[in-house]
Amino acid sequence: MDEVRYETELVRALLREQHPDLAELELREVVGGWDNQQFRLGDELAVRMPRTERAPELLRAEQRWLPELASRLPLPTPVPVRTGEPSELFGHTWSVVRWVEGEPADRAPVTDASSAGLLAEFLGALHEKAPDDAPANPARDVHLAQLRGVKTWFKPIRRQPYAAAVRDVWEKALGAPAWQGPRLWLHGDLHPANVVVRDGTLAGVIDFGDMCAGDPATDLSAAWILLPAGAASPFFDAYERADAATVDRARGWAVLRALNLIAIGRNGRLGRPGGKPTWEPAGYATLERVLGDGAGALGTKV
Repeated sequence: MDEVRYETELVRALLREQHPDLAELELREVVGGWDNQQFRLGDELAVRMPRTERAPELLRAEQRWLPELASRLPLPTPVPVRTGEPSELFGHTWSVVRWVEGEPADRAPVTDASSAGLLAEFLGALHEKAPDDAPANPARDVHLAQLRGVKTWFKPIRRQPYAAAVRDVWEKALGAPAWQGPRLWLHGDLHPANVVVRDGTLAGVIDFGDMCAGDPATDLSAAWILLPAGAASPFFDAYERADAATVDRARGWAVLRALNLIAIGRNGRLGRPGGKPTWEPAGYATLERVLGDGAGALGTKV
């Protein structure tokens, strides 16, 4: 299925067909989303509708695993409470989930330093050994050296004075020893549009579609992607389980995710399909935090 947009009339019809007790609650579209289009349903629920080719499979993963994981997680998550099945009205699965209150961090960044402890507690609870049938994700649960096409991701910053320093961080991550521990549960996609913020504080984690099992460094990159400057060290102190090699790999993942945010954000700024203009400044802010406060403001648009 190509990326599409749905109207509230379709969502209302699906609710009447499969979950009539919810069908008359107030329904309104929520701005944002990538693989799924979201509608708020009443005060406490939301409907997630798949709109990309891979989205139905991601929703099935959330439906299968998130209710089980959420019981041990200390931050609110969009736990599926009802499942929509394919029908004549709509040929794919869809979900009714718990609404997580807050503003996405690409629009309202985390500014409260205490969020370092909140994020460390959340990831400490999530990063437990995963079962053998946990979802696989070839873009998240692999060593950085196995990813393809990465060289082109550096193109947006190639002329910037900090480009060499960013590459140094990346090369150090590639040279770090691989994860030797068990495959741990991962969120897999911790970036500013996938967490919510209230009064500057991390208030919830959303969109678990990329959840998988692997090296915790993938998620630990959030220390630089999500938290304010200077918060990475307190975060790792609170997390307690990351050795130097894991931190190096995590910084590499942060670089990679930052470059992706910049590319998608630039497309949004230029009005190109699939672009998200709020992601570009989030990407540059991530690079600045990765390189340290002495790097100066990185915000050059190319």
